[in-house]
Amino acid sequence: METKRVGRRTAAVVFAILAAPPHGVIFTERAAHLRDHPGQIALPGGSVDPGDGGDLRRTALREMREEVGVTAERVTILGELPMVRQTRANNFDVTPFVAVVAPGPLSIDGTETAAVFTIPLAVIIEQLMLGTVAVGEISVETYLLDYESRRVWGLTGQILRKFIEAWNDPANPLRAAVEAAFVA
Repeated sequence: METKRVGRRTAAVVFAILAAPPHGVIFTERAAHLRDHPGQIALPGGSVDPGDGGDLRRTALREMREEVGVTAERVTILGELPMVRQTRANNFDVTPFVAVVAPGPLSIDGTETAAVFTIPLAVIIEQLMLGTVAVGEISVETYLLDYESRRVWGLTGQILRKFIEAWNDPANPLRAAVEAAFVA
């Protein structure tokens, strides 16, 4: 019998946008053997490690290097989205950072990541929708995006929604920062 975890866990992810057009956002497919969310689509990131010194940016950048081979030197963090609280399973509090990634290779760590792929930023902005996903015998309402036979939903869908809200908010400087980084 599996025991239920108690307490909140802290994590950070990167909404990593490639600097080169079509400005794909990096996603991972989690390895099937992982304890948390096996096989699901996620943004690069993960749990805080003691070596991160409590710095969530450091967590996000470390996990991005480990999962998809992108070093911190290639990443320019432009902003932070509101923390997203996972409540159905695993009790994660996830802080998403928005970043632009300079050109270079992506490579997976097969122990954590089954695949890495990108979805164009415009597709995310235009096609994310509210829908339902079957989880076992229940239907869960969630933000979701279907792209090339992959489905993004759940916590990652919530983060995409937070990004789109910031992108479309004229008072939020995030869109201007991202667009400026594209021309830099």
